[in-house]
Amino acid sequence: MTAGLTRAVPWQPVMTGDDAVAVAERGALGTSARVAVWPPRNLGAACAAVDDVLAALDRQASRFRADSELSRLHAAGGGLFMLSDGLAEAVGVALAAARWTGGLADPTVGDALISLGYDRDFAAIDPYGTPPGAPCGAAPGAPCGAAPGAPCGAALGGPAPAPGWQTVRLDGVLLRLPPGLRLDLGATAKGVGSDRAVRAVMAAAGYQGGVLVSLGGDIAVAGTPPRDGWPVTVAEEPDQADSPRAQLVRLAGGGVATSSVSTRRWRRGATMVHHIVDPRTGQPADGPWRTVTAAAATCADANAATTAAIVAGTLAPQWLTAAGLPARLTGHDGQVRCLGGWPAAAGGPVPVPSGCHVYAGARPPGGGR
Repeated sequence: MTAGLTRAVPWQPVMTGDDAVAVAERGALGTSARVAVWPPRNLGAACAAVDDVLAALDRQASRFRADSELSRLHAAGGGLFMLSDGLAEAVGVALAAARWTGGLADPTVGDALISLGYDRDFAAIDPYGTPPGAPCGAAPGAPCGAAPGAPCGAALGGPAPAPGWQTVRLDGVLLRLPPGLRLDLGATAKGVGSDRAVRAVMAAAGYQGGVLVSLGGDIAVAGTPPRDGWPVTVAEEPDQADSPRAQLVRLAGGGVATSSVSTRRWRRGATMVHHIVDPRTGQPADGPWRTVTAAAATCADANAATTAAIVAGTLAPQWLTAAGLPARLTGHDGQVRCLGGWPAAAGGPVPVPSGCHVYAGARPPGGGR
């Protein structure tokens, strides 16, 4: 998540050629946010509801804002903390995801990401390499871009295995962090944001109609979908909908998420690195999959599953099949493999599994603010 999320970034209408649905998008959380609703008159209320959800999530869980609740915990250096309901939910989802995936999606990779150079908002990272004399990635003579009070990558040395999610204790809103441990909620935070947002939009609309919310391609839907389901384009990046490698599918419920090692890449010394870290090594995952997309009962479940699949490497198909999740995996060679009923043809419906693994109840709560 990015620093300084405000409502200064206006929503822009998106023309779709379908008068029955209204769509708008804007930048948010270091990526793009898109809202689609029907009936179209609900769009204004929907955008306002999503604004509130994203602003709250950024204040709670951003690793790049010195004034976020999460950054204040890190600055305290460990101990026992009482969290807001919203951050408690976000951390709880991250820990549940780690438990479900056997530690493949682990929120204790914060220091590993920082040591790789992901110590600031991604837009501030030089993707072409670290200039001489500036091991933290800042331009020579320029201040480090890490959040004030947070370490830059150069301060932590080389990557190391994550401490492990089992070292973190959450009891309701009481969190115990070991000294020096830094959390990164990136494997589930966008999913949590999309799940919260669709629930907030439906409440604002009086539970009439339907809504789709996408945060960087991590999508949740709620309410009544359009006939045949919401059209969703699966691509490696949100702006690659016209790519020949993209696929149009239909989603009637639940959520879809995509994880890719082709995005958020930068050079660290002589090596290209990316943002999906294997907790077992502290290094970027190096398996055979370039991109994984999965559907689940919630977007946060799908978000955790795609991260886990990238990290699982050759065992990803086995893990996704055991989890009962429809998925589409693209290898580094461009070959595509579909599992669990994911449609092979364009325009096909994506089956939505029942059962949620990462929220405490059967469906996601609203999330405190």
